[in-house]
Amino acid sequence: MDVAAPPGLTSADAAARRRAGEANTPVSGTSRSYATILRTNVFSFYNSILFVIGAALLAMGRYNDAFVSVGLGLVNAVISAAQEIGAKRKLDGLQLLDAAQVFVVRDGADVPVAPAEVVRGDVVRVRAGDQIVVDGPLLPGGRLEADESLLTGESEPVVKEPGDDLRSGTLCVAGEGYQEARDVGAASYAGRLTAEARRVTTDKTPLQRRIDFVVRLVMALVVLMSGAILAQAALEGFSLLRVVQITAVLSGLVPYGLFFLIALSYTRGAAQIARRGALVQQVNAVESLTHVDVVCTDKTGTLTTGRLELKEIEQLGGHDAAAALGSFARSVTTPNLTTAALAGSLPGEAWEVRDEVQFASSLRWSGLVTADGTWVLGAPDALAPHLDGADLGAAVAERAALGLRVLVLARATTGLRDATGRPALPALDPVGIVALADELRPDVAKSVRRFAEEGVALKVLSGDDPRTVAALATQAGLPAGEPVSGRDLDGLDDAGLDRLVARTTVFGRVAPEQKERIVASLRRGRHHVTMIGDGVNDARALKAAHVGVAMRSGSAVTRDVADVVLVDDSFAALLPARAEGRRIIAGIAASMYLFLARVATQGLVILAVTMLGLGFPYAPTQVGLTLLTVGVPTLFLTLWARPVRPDRHLLGNLARFVIPAAIVTAGFGTAVYAYLYMRVSEGFSTGRTPEEVISEFERYTGLLYGTDTDFAEAAATIGAQTGLSTFVGFASFVLILFLAPPTRFFAAWTRPTGDRRPSVLVAGLIAAFIAVLFIPALSDYFGLTGPAPPIYHVVLPALALWFAALTAVYRLRLLDRILGLDQLP
Repeated sequence: MDVAAPPGLTSADAAARRRAGEANTPVSGTSRSYATILRTNVFSFYNSILFVIGAALLAMGRYNDAFVSVGLGLVNAVISAAQEIGAKRKLDGLQLLDAAQVFVVRDGADVPVAPAEVVRGDVVRVRAGDQIVVDGPLLPGGRLEADESLLTGESEPVVKEPGDDLRSGTLCVAGEGYQEARDVGAASYAGRLTAEARRVTTDKTPLQRRIDFVVRLVMALVVLMSGAILAQAALEGFSLLRVVQITAVLSGLVPYGLFFLIALSYTRGAAQIARRGALVQQVNAVESLTHVDVVCTDKTGTLTTGRLELKEIEQLGGHDAAAALGSFARSVTTPNLTTAALAGSLPGEAWEVRDEVQFASSLRWSGLVTADGTWVLGAPDALAPHLDGADLGAAVAERAALGLRVLVLARATTGLRDATGRPALPALDPVGIVALADELRPDVAKSVRRFAEEGVALKVLSGDDPRTVAALATQAGLPAGEPVSGRDLDGLDDAGLDRLVARTTVFGRVAPEQKERIVASLRRGRHHVTMIGDGVNDARALKAAHVGVAMRSGSAVTRDVADVVLVDDSFAALLPARAEGRRIIAGIAASMYLFLARVATQGLVILAVTMLGLGFPYAPTQVGLTLLTVGVPTLFLTLWARPVRPDRHLLGNLARFVIPAAIVTAGFGTAVYAYLYMRVSEGFSTGRTPEEVISEFERYTGLLYGTDTDFAEAAATIGAQTGLSTFVGFASFVLILFLAPPTRFFAAWTRPTGDRRPSVLVAGLIAAFIAVLFIPALSDYFGLTGPAPPIYHVVLPALALWFAALTAVYRLRLLDRILGLDQLP
C-alpha cells in the first residue's frame, strides 16, 4: 500500500538539532578508561609498596634483590590489566543497531541517511525488511508488523497500528509507514540496552573472595610485624640498605603468587573446556560455574533448536490431510518454520499456484489457490467463523493444553480475496488438524537430569506463552508446576517476588527487565545463578547473573556480554565445565596449604630470631628460593588436581594443616639458625683464609667489614641463613608428601592418594635445590655459602626429628586439641 509522507524537518532544523545534541548518536564508552585500568592494576596498594622497595634497591645497586622483590607483582599486574583491557575493548564494540542507511523526510522528500544522523523530531520511513533505529509512534496512515523477538523473546510478529510505539532494535517484517523519532541515541530503547550491556560487572568467585581475605589478613600481620622489626632496626642503628632489605623480605611474606596461580589455572581451565564446546570469555567463570545452584534459561534457541517438529495429524471428513499438508508446504513462496516442518515430515508434490495469500500475524492464516482447489492453513480461532458447521473446539483445546501449536487445514471452492483484492476467507471445509511442537535439542533431557543429580535447579524464562513453555519444560524432564506470566510480576515488591520465584519453575511472557528482576531475586536468596540466553532480550539478565552464558548462534550483543559462549549451542557443555571448575578449586586449595605454611613459617622464624637478637634470618635474594619451595610445587599440584566437590570447610582445614606445620617447622628452623649462628660466631674453619671469607661476605651483603666483630657477625648471619634456607627448603618438599601422601608412611594428615607423581616432583625439587647449593653461580645469586659440611651435620638430623615430630602432631591431632582447632567448622 502507498502511505502519504507527512511533512518532515528541514535540513536546517535537522542541523540545529544535531548541534544541540539531539542526534541518534551511538552509545560509546564503558565506566573505566584505559588510564584507570592501568592505574588500579599496576599501581595497587601492594604493588606500590613493591615498586618503592625495588626503586630503593636499584638505587643501591642491589639488582638481583630488586628483581626478586618486584617481578611477581609486576607480572600479576600485567596479566590482570591485559584481561580487563580485552574485556573493555569487547564491550566498547557492542552495537545493537545495524549500520544500514535509513530514509527520513527532509525538505519534503525521502532522503537516505546513516542511523546516527537521525535527529529527534525526524520522520522516518519504515518498510518491510527495515530495522527500526529510534523509538517513537507510528504515524497515521501506516500499518505494519514488527518482529520484537530480538528484544522481548516473543516469537510472533506484533501488529502495529497508528499511535503504537515502534522500538529501536526491532525489525519491520510486513507493511509500511512513517515513524516519528521521539527518543534517539542513549535515550532510545536500543541505546539503553547497549549502555546496560556495556556496564562493567565482574563478580568475584567464592574462592577469589577467600584468597582476598587470606592475603589481606597476611598483609595486616606483615604490616604489624614490619613496624616492630623496623623500629628495633632503627634502635640498633641498621644501615639504610639493611632496612630496605628487611622491608623487601617482609613484603615477600604476602602470598601474592596465589593471584598469579589463579590466573594461570583459570587460563588452563578455559583451554580445557573449550575442547568440550564452551568458550570462556571471563576467566573466573570456569570456577564460578562450580558454585552454581540455579540455572535460568531461555526457551527458544536454548532448550529448543528453533525449529518445529510434527507431532500429530487428525484427518477430518475422510480427506488425506497428510498428503495435502505436504503439498501445501512445498507450494508456498516464502517458507516459514511451520511449512519447513511439514515439508520435512510429510510426502507431497508442489501444486501449480494461481494465487497466494502469505501468512501475516494480522491474518493468522495463509492460503493457496491451485488447480486442485483452494487451501487454507491457519489458527483455529481465525478459521472457526468460516468452517461450515464444524466444531473443533474440544480437539483444539485438548492439544493446546499440552503446549502444542495447533493449526487447521481447510478447503474451499472459491478464491481468497474480496472485491477490492484484499485477503478474505470464504466458506471452508475442514480437512485436518495438525499439531506441532518446538523441537528440543537432542541432549537437553539428559542434561536436565544430570543437573538435577548435582542439585542444580533449572528455571525457564521465556517471552512465549506460559502454557507452551510449561509443556516444553515437562517434555525436557523439568517439573514445570504452575507457570507464571510476566503480567503477574509487575505489581510485586521484592519480598513478594522472592516468594514467587522460589516456588516457580516456568515463567512466560517475561520482558527483559523482568528476567533481570528474577535473577536479582535469586541472588538475594543467596543462590549462585547462571543465565543462559541467545537474544538481546537476555543480555540484561546475563549481566545480572553470576555467570552469563550465550549460544554461539545467538545475537552478537549477547555473545559479547556473556562470560561463556556455547560454541555448539549445547548447554550440556556446562557439565564438564563444572568438573573443570572443581579441579581448579581443588588445585588452588592445595596450593593455599603450601603458600600459607611457607608464609607462617617464615613469619614465625623472623619473629623468633629478631627477639633472640641474632640478626635477620633472610636476605631478599633468598626469598627467591620460594620458586622451588612453593612456586613450582603449587603449579604442578594445581595441574594434577582431581575434580572433587569444593571443601566447605576450607578455612578450618587450612588452619588445621598450616598452624601445626608452621609451628613445628619454625621451631626447628629457629633452632637450626640459632645453633649455626652461635657456632659461627664462636668460629669454625671454612678452609679458606680470612681475606677470602671477608671478600665473599662483602660480595653477598654489599657491606664492607673492617673489624673482627663485623666479620664474625656477617659470617654468623650468612652461615645461619644458609642452614635455615636449606632446612626449610627440604622441609617444604617433604610437606608436599604430607599434603598428597603417595603411601601410608606419609599419611599423617590425610589418606594416601596413590598418586606417585608428587614423589617424583619432590625428588626433582631436592635435586634442583642441591644444584643451587653446589653450583657457585647459583649459590652466589641466592646469597648462600658453598657446600659446608658443618651445616649439613646440623640440618639433616634436624630434618629427621622434624619429620617425626610433625607426623606425631598430625596423627595425634595434638595442636588441634591444644589450640581448639578441632572446634573449627
